[in-house]
Amino acid sequence: MGLIDFVVNAGKQLFGAGDAAAAPSSDPAVLSKRASALEAEVKSLGLPVEDLKIKVADQTAYVKGKVPTRADAEKVCLACGNVAGIAKVEDRLDVTNPAPEAKFYTVVKGDTLSKIAKEQYGDPNKYHQIFEANKPMLKNPDKIYPGQVLRIPPK
Repeated sequence: MGLIDFVVNAGKQLFGAGDAAAAPSSDPAVLSKRASALEAEVKSLGLPVEDLKIKVADQTAYVKGKVPTRADAEKVCLACGNVAGIAKVEDRLDVTNPAPEAKFYTVVKGDTLSKIAKEQYGDPNKYHQIFEANKPMLKNPDKIYPGQVLRIPPK
């Protein structure tokens, strides 16, 4: 899949509260802590990834491991990228059963899953398909925020 861009200041405050906690850093101790926090986040979501290894350099997360499907790989990358302080995620995951890749959509102010579904699929009632494709990162279809990147599965 390669490199995915994210809104660096949007997302979960995984590295601590405030801009300073997620500020760019070249300190190896800070980067190691951030990598550990991202690995813990992926594991807490119960995503099926073996031998997960994440390295952080500046504001880019490099993700390695083995996942069963392309959808799982995309979810691991989204779990890492939708974190304040991460601007890019490089997907280096091995996929056991490759399938068509999803598109990615960055939420803007005023978006709802229904609005996105209408734009992407022509049917606002397909919002549930987008919600399901973004579980377990999304817990509620009404809780999305500007700057968040979502998976839009193929029709």
